[in-house]
Amino acid sequence: QVQLVESGGGLVQAGGSLTLSCVASGMYYALNTLGWYRQAPGKQRELVAAITSGGNSRESDSVKGRFTISRDNAKNTVYLQMNSLKPEDTAVYYCNAAKNLGTMATGGGYWGQGTQVTVSS
Repeated sequence: QVQLVESGGGLVQAGGSLTLSCVASGMYYALNTLGWYRQAPGKQRELVAAITSGGNSRESDSVKGRFTISRDNAKNTVYLQMNSLKPEDTAVYYCNAAKNLGTMATGGGYWGQGTQVTVSS
């Protein structure tokens, strides 16, 4: 069983920054890829960023240049540094752990409970 616990969400003004954290426990080490999804009201869940155990990462076009994903394997933690936030970044952000990027991209793997990020204009 894998447990993922997110933290770091909150309310921020447009142009501000937030850093989300997700601590993994359980059998997560069998899962190569960690990532972040988000879901805004009335919209589909979107894969925002992902990173492999080897450090290869990618971000979606909607956040590229503003968000950075990283991981600290010693702390079992994945981070999402969010800069230059926009109101359209408002969503619930979910941590995800999956065997590989392909599994993650189709919504597989394990999920955290989510953390709310609200960006005011």
